[in-house]
Amino acid sequence: MKKRLSMLLAAALMLSLALTGCGNGRDAGTTSDAPETNSTAPVQSQAAEPTGGFEAGATIGVSLPWLGTQNWKEADEMFKTQLEAAGFNVIVQAADNKVPQQQQQIEAMIQNGAKVIVVGPIDGSQLGAVLEEAKAAGIYVIGYDRLLENTTGVDGVVQFGSIKTGELQAQALLDGLKEKKGDGPYNIELFGGGPADPNAPNFFTGAMSVLQPKIDDGTLVVVSGQTDFTQCATIDWDNSKAQARMDSLLSGFYSDKEVHGVLSPNDGIARAIITASEQAGQEIPVVSGLDAENESVEWVWSGRQYSTVAKPTDVLVGKTVEIIKSLQAGNGMPAADVSVNNGKIDVPVYELPPVVVTKDNAKEAFANDPGRLELLK
Repeated sequence: MKKRLSMLLAAALMLSLALTGCGNGRDAGTTSDAPETNSTAPVQSQAAEPTGGFEAGATIGVSLPWLGTQNWKEADEMFKTQLEAAGFNVIVQAADNKVPQQQQQIEAMIQNGAKVIVVGPIDGSQLGAVLEEAKAAGIYVIGYDRLLENTTGVDGVVQFGSIKTGELQAQALLDGLKEKKGDGPYNIELFGGGPADPNAPNFFTGAMSVLQPKIDDGTLVVVSGQTDFTQCATIDWDNSKAQARMDSLLSGFYSDKEVHGVLSPNDGIARAIITASEQAGQEIPVVSGLDAENESVEWVWSGRQYSTVAKPTDVLVGKTVEIIKSLQAGNGMPAADVSVNNGKIDVPVYELPPVVVTKDNAKEAFANDPGRLELLK
């Protein structure tokens, strides 16, 4: 009798283990893979551990902030192409820079059974509730290009190094001033990106780590005195707002002075700054940029814009798809390059290297990009 009872218990245990192994993705009821911590303990990463994966034809959601710049349009197309080629059912949506719309789109992806949701946030701090809902449903969440802040509902972020990007922009500005404007001191102005974008203050911080010593020693003179990010930020990355601010700076501080250089956080704002300067009768200042947009690549090649920073969209999308394939195969999140505290947890970050582009190295920088290479004529 005892022997039969032992055999029955052993069989029940084996059945229980087999059923446990049949689940897809992460356990839907789990809210954290890390042990509970109190407010004084070190914050722990809550990235997902390897699991049984999920079916090859699973639904993957991609939520983009908008399609108003070339890099986001490229992401929209490349995610559709690469994920469909990998055999997934793909939902890619853009939210027209409206946070409630992005929240609703992510909610719909949850309801449609997505196994992974990729999020390029409009405002990285405003999606906590819906991302935690996704996590509770057993969905992996990957931040794309921007950090997802103040939430436990994120497994990792794929982006180019934002501090490094700012450093490259600032160094390009210094190099351009020396090359184009002779000996200093140089009159400059500073522009930042949209304050809702967590990358924007990082770009500015990285740039100021390079520029501040030169401001302190008198090599650079910020004539307006506006050196704080809150003074220099451009709401919504809006080019027209940047041009209006540059118009105001030029009329208010440069009626009898030349502006030699301007730190610009991206290419659209760079073109707005250059246009305002030309309309004010200024010689074109040395201006930095970001994203290697086609129009700015042409301007760099012609000498109107001194530099841009390339963050190839195909590399960023490709890395994200690589992580999704790892999750589908049951291998979990790959080892990350660094971790960044998002206010709630330490988030694994897959950090890719940006590349500064000037006329001197443009052909080399775009050697594997036939579209942009074609612009250099």
